[in-house]
Amino acid sequence: MTGQRAAETETGRDAILRAARRAFTLRPYAEVTMRSIAADAGVSASLIVKRFGSKERLFHTVADFGPAADALFAGPRTELGRHMVLTIVRMRREDQGDPLLRAVFSLGNVDERTLLRERFREQVTSRLAGQLRGGDSELRAELIAGLLLGLGATLSLHRPGAGERATPEQLADLYAPAVQRLVTGTGD
Repeated sequence: MTGQRAAETETGRDAILRAARRAFTLRPYAEVTMRSIAADAGVSASLIVKRFGSKERLFHTVADFGPAADALFAGPRTELGRHMVLTIVRMRREDQGDPLLRAVFSLGNVDERTLLRERFREQVTSRLAGQLRGGDSELRAELIAGLLLGLGATLSLHRPGAGERATPEQLADLYAPAVQRLVTGTGD
Protein backbone atom coordinates (compact mmCIF):
# COMPACT_ATOMS: atom_id res chain seq x y z
CA MET A 1 0.00 0.00 0.00
CA THR A 2 1.40 3.41 -0.91
CA GLY A 3 1.94 6.07 1.73
CA GLN A 4 -0.88 8.21 0.31
CA ARG A 5 -3.30 5.28 0.21
CA ALA A 6 -2.38 4.31 3.80
CA ALA A 7 -3.03 7.89 4.93
CA GLU A 8 -6.40 7.96 3.12
CA THR A 9 -7.31 4.61 4.67
CA GLU A 10 -6.48 5.83 8.18
CA THR A 11 -8.31 9.11 7.56
CA GLY A 12 -11.43 7.19 6.49
CA ARG A 13 -11.22 5.04 9.62
CA ASP A 14 -10.75 8.11 11.80
CA ALA A 15 -13.69 9.88 10.14
CA ILE A 16 -15.90 6.82 10.69
CA LEU A 17 -14.91 6.58 14.36
CA ARG A 18 -15.51 10.31 14.94
CA ALA A 19 -18.93 10.09 13.28
CA ALA A 20 -19.80 6.92 15.21
CA ARG A 21 -18.77 8.50 18.51
CA ARG A 22 -21.04 11.47 17.78
CA ALA A 23 -23.91 9.23 16.69
CA PHE A 24 -23.76 6.83 19.65
CA THR A 25 -23.33 9.72 22.07
CA LEU A 26 -26.27 11.72 20.75
CA ARG A 27 -28.75 8.94 19.98
CA PRO A 28 -29.66 5.55 21.43
CA TYR A 29 -28.03 2.57 19.73
CA ALA A 30 -31.30 1.43 18.12
CA GLU A 31 -31.72 4.80 16.39
CA VAL A 32 -28.22 4.93 14.92
CA THR A 33 -27.85 3.67 11.36
CA MET A 34 -24.76 2.78 9.39
CA ARG A 35 -26.07 5.06 6.65
CA SER A 36 -26.24 8.08 8.98
CA ILE A 37 -22.72 7.41 10.27
CA ALA A 38 -21.47 7.04 6.70
CA ALA A 39 -23.09 10.33 5.65
CA ASP A 40 -21.55 12.15 8.62
CA ALA A 41 -18.13 10.60 7.92
CA GLY A 42 -18.30 11.29 4.18
CA VAL A 43 -17.83 7.61 3.30
CA SER A 44 -20.02 4.82 2.03
CA ALA A 45 -21.91 2.49 4.36
CA SER A 46 -20.21 -0.42 2.62
CA LEU A 47 -16.81 0.95 3.70
CA ILE A 48 -17.99 0.89 7.32
CA VAL A 49 -19.10 -2.71 6.93
CA LYS A 50 -15.76 -3.57 5.29
CA ARG A 51 -13.79 -1.93 8.13
CA PHE A 52 -15.89 -2.90 11.13
CA GLY A 53 -18.19 -5.72 10.02
CA SER A 54 -21.37 -4.60 11.75
CA LYS A 55 -22.97 -1.81 13.74
CA GLU A 56 -22.44 -3.86 16.90
CA ARG A 57 -18.69 -4.22 16.27
CA LEU A 58 -18.45 -0.51 15.45
CA PHE A 59 -20.23 0.32 18.73
CA HIS A 60 -17.83 -1.92 20.66
CA THR A 61 -14.88 -0.18 18.99
CA VAL A 62 -16.29 3.21 19.97
CA ALA A 63 -16.97 1.96 23.51
CA ASP A 64 -13.34 0.87 23.89
CA PHE A 65 -11.45 3.28 26.19
CA GLY A 66 -8.24 1.24 25.98
CA PRO A 67 -6.51 3.33 23.29
CA ALA A 68 -7.36 6.56 25.13
CA ALA A 69 -6.03 5.08 28.39
CA ASP A 70 -2.84 3.99 26.61
CA ALA A 71 -2.26 7.58 25.49
CA LEU A 72 -3.29 9.12 28.81
CA PHE A 73 -1.11 6.89 30.99
CA ALA A 74 2.01 6.88 28.77
CA GLY A 75 3.79 9.59 30.77
CA PRO A 76 6.20 9.11 33.65
CA ARG A 77 4.58 9.00 37.10
CA THR A 78 6.37 12.18 38.17
CA GLU A 79 4.78 14.11 35.29
CA LEU A 80 1.64 12.03 34.74
CA GLY A 81 -0.80 14.80 35.73
CA ARG A 82 0.65 17.19 33.18
CA HIS A 83 0.86 14.47 30.56
CA MET A 84 -2.82 13.56 31.01
CA VAL A 85 -3.98 17.18 30.75
CA LEU A 86 -1.87 17.81 27.65
CA THR A 87 -3.12 14.57 26.09
CA ILE A 88 -6.79 15.43 26.68
CA VAL A 89 -6.37 18.94 25.24
CA ARG A 90 -4.34 17.80 22.23
CA MET A 91 -6.72 14.95 21.39
CA ARG A 92 -9.65 17.37 21.48
CA ARG A 93 -7.85 19.88 19.27
CA GLU A 94 -6.74 17.32 16.74
CA ASP A 95 -10.46 16.67 16.13
CA GLN A 96 -10.33 13.27 17.70
CA GLY A 97 -12.96 14.40 20.17
CA ASP A 98 -12.72 14.04 23.89
CA PRO A 99 -11.43 10.56 24.70
CA LEU A 100 -13.45 10.20 27.91
CA LEU A 101 -16.62 12.31 27.77
CA ARG A 102 -18.61 9.78 25.75
CA ALA A 103 -18.92 7.79 28.98
CA VAL A 104 -20.91 10.65 30.49
CA PHE A 105 -22.98 11.97 27.62
CA SER A 106 -24.18 8.76 26.02
CA LEU A 107 -27.96 8.75 25.66
CA GLY A 108 -28.24 5.05 24.93
CA ASN A 109 -30.44 2.61 26.79
CA VAL A 110 -29.55 1.23 30.19
CA ASP A 111 -27.54 -1.67 28.73
CA GLU A 112 -25.42 0.69 26.60
CA ARG A 113 -24.78 3.11 29.46
CA THR A 114 -23.92 0.20 31.74
CA LEU A 115 -21.47 -1.18 29.18
CA LEU A 116 -19.80 2.23 28.82
CA ARG A 117 -19.55 2.70 32.59
CA GLU A 118 -18.14 -0.80 33.10
CA ARG A 119 -15.58 -0.36 30.34
CA PHE A 120 -14.63 3.08 31.64
CA ARG A 121 -14.14 1.69 35.14
CA GLU A 122 -12.13 -1.29 33.88
CA GLN A 123 -10.07 0.40 31.18
CA VAL A 124 -9.54 3.82 32.75
CA THR A 125 -10.23 4.08 36.47
CA SER A 126 -9.14 0.61 37.63
CA ARG A 127 -6.12 0.62 35.34
CA LEU A 128 -5.06 4.00 36.70
CA ALA A 129 -5.62 2.84 40.29
CA GLY A 130 -3.26 -0.05 39.59
CA GLN A 131 -0.54 2.40 38.57
CA LEU A 132 -0.86 4.65 41.62
CA ARG A 133 1.24 4.09 44.71
CA GLY A 134 0.15 4.52 48.28
CA GLY A 135 -3.19 4.37 50.01
CA ASP A 136 -6.56 5.25 48.59
CA SER A 137 -5.43 4.51 45.03
CA GLU A 138 -8.94 3.59 43.88
CA LEU A 139 -10.42 6.80 45.32
CA ARG A 140 -7.61 8.89 43.86
CA ALA A 141 -8.09 7.26 40.45
CA GLU A 142 -11.82 8.08 40.55
CA LEU A 143 -11.06 11.68 41.48
CA ILE A 144 -8.46 11.97 38.70
CA ALA A 145 -11.03 10.65 36.22
CA GLY A 146 -13.47 13.26 37.53
CA LEU A 147 -10.93 16.04 37.04
CA LEU A 148 -10.21 14.91 33.48
CA LEU A 149 -13.92 14.61 32.68
CA GLY A 150 -14.44 18.05 34.21
CA LEU A 151 -11.70 19.52 32.02
CA GLY A 152 -13.32 18.07 28.91
CA ALA A 153 -16.78 19.26 29.95
CA THR A 154 -15.49 22.76 30.74
CA LEU A 155 -13.75 23.08 27.39
CA SER A 156 -16.96 21.93 25.66
CA LEU A 157 -19.25 24.24 27.63
CA HIS A 158 -17.15 27.36 27.18
CA ARG A 159 -16.73 27.19 23.44
CA PRO A 160 -15.61 29.68 22.27
CA GLY A 161 -13.85 30.75 25.39
CA ALA A 162 -10.60 31.37 27.16
CA GLY A 163 -9.81 27.65 27.27
CA GLU A 164 -9.95 27.49 23.48
CA ARG A 165 -7.59 30.44 23.18
CA ALA A 166 -5.12 29.07 25.74
CA THR A 167 -2.27 26.87 24.63
CA PRO A 168 -2.23 23.28 25.87
CA GLU A 169 0.79 24.23 27.98
CA GLN A 170 -1.09 27.11 29.65
CA LEU A 171 -3.99 24.80 30.48
CA ALA A 172 -1.57 22.21 31.86
CA ASP A 173 0.25 24.83 33.94
CA LEU A 174 -3.04 25.69 35.68
CA TYR A 175 -4.84 22.34 35.79
CA ALA A 176 -2.17 19.66 36.02
CA PRO A 177 -0.93 20.42 39.56
CA ALA A 178 -4.31 19.33 41.03
CA VAL A 179 -4.22 16.14 38.96
CA GLN A 180 -0.59 15.47 39.90
CA ARG A 181 -1.33 15.84 43.63
CA LEU A 182 -3.81 12.98 43.27
CA VAL A 183 -1.33 10.93 41.23
CA THR A 184 1.35 11.22 43.90
CA GLY A 185 -1.06 11.13 46.83
CA THR A 186 0.47 14.15 48.51
CA GLY A 187 -1.21 17.26 49.82
CA ASP A 188 1.62 19.49 48.56
